[in-house]
Amino acid sequence: MGGLRPCDSHECSQLNELKIDMAALNMLAGWTQNGDTVMIEQMPIFGGYCGGVEETAICDVATHLASFTLFSGNFHLDGPIHIRWGITTARETLQIAGHAAAAVDANTDLLIANQYYPVAGPCTEMCLLETAAQAMVDTASGREMLSGSAAAKGVAMDKTTGMEARIMGEAAIATAGRKVSEINSIVEKLVSSYENHYKTAPAGKRFQECYDVKTVKPTDEYLQIYDGAVKKLRDFGLMIK
Repeated sequence: MGGLRPCDSHECSQLNELKIDMAALNMLAGWTQNGDTVMIEQMPIFGGYCGGVEETAICDVATHLASFTLFSGNFHLDGPIHIRWGITTARETLQIAGHAAAAVDANTDLLIANQYYPVAGPCTEMCLLETAAQAMVDTASGREMLSGSAAAKGVAMDKTTGMEARIMGEAAIATAGRKVSEINSIVEKLVSSYENHYKTAPAGKRFQECYDVKTVKPTDEYLQIYDGAVKKLRDFGLMIK
């Protein structure tokens, strides 16, 4: 007599993955029917299976398009990650994000965004400069939305504050309307100023250490650090007001 046999570990793993995929597609179908706003996120890894800068940029563009054509997304959230450093603010990942966004922006009317994962923690000049560099690249390459910033790679507890978002917004505003060649020149100097410090990046402070938790205002120390970062950006050629 024939009968059912237990699946081996590989088969069981495949079945579980299929169930998860079907559950995700069911959720997407429900959200679409409800008229929800659907964000599709992906973060291609530079130096991983995708390969180098060029190959990862191609993969990045493909996943942008898949978000809308396969999953009915309303906007796409990007975030190329460096395989060694685990950040979005490295030279290579900025190149990938910039080229992918420019390609999508030049050929579609899709809404695209980007995530921010600096290596340095809050209340440090390096974190603010990393964030500003990515905001400049995102703005100059045509992204409509910026999502950040999750300092300390986005993995440390209480290591995100509003001051990182502030420099992100101010850098984007100061970039808007300028020539790409001008922004490239500034970003080159900016990235060169911090990319040799990934191994020794400052951990920074927790939110409750650099903010007054009752008033939700940054400490004088963080305000001074912010002003110093803005001065450095102006010296590089980005005229933040």
